[in-house]
Order: sequence, then structure tokens, then C-alpha cells
Amino acid sequence: MINRSVLVGRLTKDPELKYTPSGVAVAQFTLAVDRPYTSQSGEREADFIPVVVWRQLAETCANYLRKGRLTGVEGRIQVRSYENNEGKRVYVTEVVADNVRFLESNRQQDQNKQDPFQGEGEPVDIDDRDLPF
Repeated sequence: MINRSVLVGRLTKDPELKYTPSGVAVAQFTLAVDRPYTSQSGEREADFIPVVVWRQLAETCANYLRKGRLTGVEGRIQVRSYENNEGKRVYVTEVVADNVRFLESNRQQDQNKQDPFQGEGEPVDIDDRDLPF
């Protein structure tokens, strides 16, 4: 039997990191994956796929992934169910990821931040009284 899923998409919001009572890290996020076609009105459609990541990978995802970031996920599809507060059975389908790839660097996401080396090589106006020698 084979249960393998490979997805590339963008995060819809920052990952949510939690810990189980025994201290195991678990992160959840949703990946927006474009469909390979457009609707009749010419608009692109997407599927919003819930992803669950465990342990160290969960903490890494929570620390480095952000909303809108292009991400690759590899894992297995899992269907689980639980009974809600109203006593109805609720089914959840999600991807349990065992491999997550950050497909964009932080630099591409943080283009609005000021470059600390901007203007490098230009003359600097320093008063002689400010020099320690």
C-alpha cells in the first residue's frame, strides 16, 4: 500500500505551535495549493490543505515559516474523526508531514526591511572629536 503526498503551496497564516501533555511539539498550518486550471471566469482556484508536523520539525516550521511563504511538504494523508460538543462525529483529512522544504529565502520575504549595508562605500561624515584616537 502507498500513502504519499507531495505538495507545493503558500501558507495561509503563520504555523500554530502547541505541545502535547507529554511535551511533544506539534505545529499546524494550511497550505494553499493552486489547481492546474482556471475557472470559467478565468480565475485561478486553490485547495486549502491542512498540514500537521511533529517534534523538532514542528518547532523549526513555527520558527521559520510565515504566512505567504512558498513551501514544499511531503507526507501521508491521514483521516481522523472525533465527536464534537454537539455529539456529532466530525471527520478531518490532513497531511502529516515528515519533510518540509522552505522554497523561498527570508530575503525574498523580507524585501521591505531596510538593508543595513545600503550606501556602503559612500563617505561617512564623522566629527574628529568622535574618534577614539
